[in-house]
Amino acid sequence: MTGHPAQLSTGSERTVLQTADGPISALRAGSGPAVLLLPGYTGSKEDFAPLLAPLAAAGFAVTAIDLPGQFESPGPADPSAYRPDELAAAVLAVSKDLGAPVHLLGHSFGGLVARAAVLADPSRYASLTLMCSGPGAIGGARRDVIDQLEPVLAASGMAAVYAASLAAARAEAGYLHPPAPLAAFLERRFLAGAPAMLQGMGRALRDEPDRVAELADTAVPKLVLYGADDDAWPTAVQQDMARRLSAQLAVIAGAAHSPAVENPSATVAALLAFWGATG
Repeated sequence: MTGHPAQLSTGSERTVLQTADGPISALRAGSGPAVLLLPGYTGSKEDFAPLLAPLAAAGFAVTAIDLPGQFESPGPADPSAYRPDELAAAVLAVSKDLGAPVHLLGHSFGGLVARAAVLADPSRYASLTLMCSGPGAIGGARRDVIDQLEPVLAASGMAAVYAASLAAARAEAGYLHPPAPLAAFLERRFLAGAPAMLQGMGRALRDEPDRVAELADTAVPKLVLYGADDDAWPTAVQQDMARRLSAQLAVIAGAAHSPAVENPSATVAALLAFWGATG
């Protein structure tokens, strides 16, 4: 569900945050008001690498994490532990560690998790940004891919799923093969994930109910941000979600489903404008 991460930005440090539910791997940069970034399905903290140094330079303490089961954060073996409400507990634990109310951003599936965290305890959050996320379950071609790969995971494991995903991506028009070091990282990251995470998040993406009305009832300021060419939740659906939330809306030109990678400068500008408006 994410694009290719860029090379890790300078000025960030790798760390492990200890929570009651287990260790959470993170990248941190800067000082000031706290920002917490949650990756999407099959993603990791590295997907936010292009944002870390610019946001730190703008005066924010930025933390990007691997959710439980992703890449370098261990996770449970039960697929049901990867529903947004369950993962929100880890997000709340990290948020508490960060101290003052946090600017929370969730990308794609991470947006569903971020929403659950805000609904669980709105007082923890200074703002919520939903990046390329939606009001509920995902549909279309991306849902079809999850459906097709689920039996591959059950029968043959993570390596077979990665091979099938890569073959499907290469068959798409306009596919660009990443440089060798990045390709090696993408494979290593995918294979490091917990199989239960892939299964559980995949199910949650197809089952998540529409909770926009609940979220709209919170006083947390909200931003809906997406790439102009996003192909996950339709852009019209995200626009309607912003309307229903009375949220600010930011459309990132020259980007699709991964604005943090595809147009980081415009993404940073939109975030700083939003956070500035929230005070």
